[in-house]
Amino acid sequence: MLFRQMLELFDLLDKPSANGEEVAELLRRRGADEVAVQRIQGDKGSTDNIKILIKGSNGRSSGGNAPTLGIIGRLGGLGARPERIGFVSDGDGALAALTAALKLAEMHKNGDVLPGDVIIATHICPDAPTQPHDPVPFMDSPIDMALSNATEVDQRMEAILSIDTTKGNRIINVNGFAISPTCKEGYILKTSNDVMDVMTAVTGRMPQVFALSQQDITPYGNGLYHVNSILQPTTATAAPVIGVAITVSHMVAGCATGATHGVDVEAASRFAVEVAKEFGAGKCAFYDEAEFAHLKNLYGDMTRFQTLGQES
Repeated sequence: MLFRQMLELFDLLDKPSANGEEVAELLRRRGADEVAVQRIQGDKGSTDNIKILIKGSNGRSSGGNAPTLGIIGRLGGLGARPERIGFVSDGDGALAALTAALKLAEMHKNGDVLPGDVIIATHICPDAPTQPHDPVPFMDSPIDMALSNATEVDQRMEAILSIDTTKGNRIINVNGFAISPTCKEGYILKTSNDVMDVMTAVTGRMPQVFALSQQDITPYGNGLYHVNSILQPTTATAAPVIGVAITVSHMVAGCATGATHGVDVEAASRFAVEVAKEFGAGKCAFYDEAEFAHLKNLYGDMTRFQTLGQES
C-alpha cells in the first residue's frame, strides 16, 4: 500500500509555498537516483517541472537492455490560489505520479530494484490560473501544452502511463480509476490485455476502460474537442501511451477543493508501480508490435494526427 507516501506528499503539495525543490529533496533522501527541477515561466505564471529517474538493475541508464517506463502526472495546477484555497481536484495526477515515484525510490533503496529504469515527470504549481466559467471556474495552466509536453515527455520513455484527473465528463463515471486504449503515432489501438490484467490484480475488479475519440489524440490548439489533457503526451512521442484517468461517478470540477479521494489516488499510484515492475521485466506489452506493423502496412502513416493539421 502507498497511503503513507501519498499522505506525506499531499502535505508537501497542499500549501501556497509548494515547490519542486522541497519535493526533490524528499525523493533524493528516500533513494531516487536522479531528480531534476526546472522553473518554467509561461504567459500565465510559473511552475516547477520535476523529473525523477529510478534506475533499474538492467536499465538503459546502466548499459542494460530492459525497457524504460515513463509515468507522467498531467495537470493544470495543484491549486487555484487566490480564487480557491487548498489542493484542487486537478492536482490528483501529479499527486499520484509523485506517490509512485516515492514508493519506487524507497523500494530501490531497500533492495527491491526493478529490472528497467522508470522516469517520472510532472509539474508543481500551487497557484495556477483559472478560466472564467459558470457555475465554477475551470482550471488553466501557467504553461501551454506544447511546453508541458516538451518538459515532461522524455524520449528515453519507451512506453508512457499518463495519469490525469478525469472527473468533468460523461465518458467514464465510476469511482476509482480507468485506463484508455493504447495510443501510438496517431492510431488508437486495442486495449492492452497485459495492462488490464495488472489493473484487475490491483483493484480486484474487472478493468474499467474509457472511450476515446480521434480528436482526443490530436494536439491542443486545433479547435477540436478533447476530453482533457490525458492523451496529450501521445502527440509528442512515438512511444505507446496509455491514459490513467482518476474518475468519479458524478461530474466534479477540476478547481474543486476537498475533492481528492485518497483511496483512488493510491490505487492509481499502486497500479503505476505494478506496471513498472512488469514492463521492465518484459512481461507487460502496451501493444502488439507485429499487428501494429501490419496495421501501418495496410493503412499507412497516421502521424499527421500528432500535428495541428492543415486547413483545406
